Amino acid sequence: MAGVVTASAVAAAFAVTPSAVASTGLRHNPIPAPTTATSAHLPGTACSVFPASNIWHADVSNLPVSPHSATWLAHMQASTRNLHPDFGPSGGFPYGIPYTVVSASHPTVSPVFDYASESDPVGYPLGADTLIEGGVNSGGDMHALIVDSSTCRLYETWDTRQVGGVWHAGSGATWDLGSNALRPAGWTSADAAGLPILPGLLRWDEVLSGNVDHAIRFTTNITDQSYIWPARHQAGSVADSSYPPMGAWFRLSATYPTTGLSPQTIVIINAMKTHGLILADNGSPWYFQGTADNAWPDTVISQLKSIPASMFQAVDVSSLMVNVDSGAAHTVSRRPVAHNPLR
Repeated sequence: MAGVVTASAVAAAFAVTPSAVASTGLRHNPIPAPTTATSAHLPGTACSVFPASNIWHADVSNLPVSPHSATWLAHMQASTRNLHPDFGPSGGFPYGIPYTVVSASHPTVSPVFDYASESDPVGYPLGADTLIEGGVNSGGDMHALIVDSSTCRLYETWDTRQVGGVWHAGSGATWDLGSNALRPAGWTSADAAGLPILPGLLRWDEVLSGNVDHAIRFTTNITDQSYIWPARHQAGSVADSSYPPMGAWFRLSATYPTTGLSPQTIVIINAMKTHGLILADNGSPWYFQGTADNAWPDTVISQLKSIPASMFQAVDVSSLMVNVDSGAAHTVSRRPVAHNPLR
C-alpha cells in the first residue's frame, strides 16, 4: 500500500525491533510496495479521512480572494519561488511522511510528551512496527501517523523517539476520522497549526484514482503569531499581520495551464485549483507534503516543481465556517468539475 503498512505485515516481513535498529544502524523504515488506485477509504481500512462535509474537502474555487493575499505572498517569496513537493523517491528510500495502519489488538503506550498540557492523554499504538518520518532516530520532525482501522481513530506525534526503552514525543493528538470536531482552541498537535497531518498529505493511490478531494498541507518559513479557522494554534516568529497566520488558505489560479503535463500531475493541479493549500507548519517556503512512497514518478515530481508560487492567491474561507470549534463547512456553488485526465 502506498505509504502505509499494517502492523502485522511489518512484524512478519521485516521483524524490525529497537534492538535490531541499534545493531544494524538502520535509518529508514521499510515501506512496502505500492498498490493501485483505491476508493475514498484510506488504504488498509474502511475509514474515510473525515466526513465529506469537513473543511479539508471543501471546494474553495469560488471563494473571494483574501484582502491580505498580496501582502502575504510578498512575505512568502512568491515572486521568486516555485512549489516544492516534499516527497518522492530519494536515494532508494521514499521521501515523505508515512502512516501506519494497526488493529484494535495493537498494544498501546503512554508517551512522555514535551508539551503534555496540549497533548491527548490516551494510549498510543506505537511500537517497533511504527513508521516514522525519516526513520528511527533520524532527526528532523520524525512525525508518526497511526490509524486504528477498527475504530477509525487517528493518532499523530512529532519528534517521536525512544529513550531508554520509553516512548517520547513533542506532543500527541488524536482524532475520530468520522467527526468534524477540532482540537481545543490554542492547542498544538503534531503540526504547528493544531491540525491533523494525514488529511493534508497527497497519496499516490488517490492520484491514480483520478481525484484528490482535499486541500494539501504546506509550509513557509516566517508566520504571524496568530491563527485563523480551522487552525487551532500558532507558532509564529513575528507579531506582524503582513505575514501569514497558521490556517491561511491558498488557491492555484484557474488559468494555470496544464498542456503537456502528465495526467497524474493534472489530477494534483486540479486539486490545487479546487481545494487549495493550507498553511499548517513552519518550514521551507512553499514545500507541500505527500506520503512516503517509492511509486511517485520523477516526471510528476519534476512537473510539480515548475509551478510558480505567484500563481496562487490567498482565499477567505471564513464564510464556510459553521462553528468555530468544528471543521464542518458550509457548501458553496461549485465551478464545473475539471476533466479527469485518467478517464
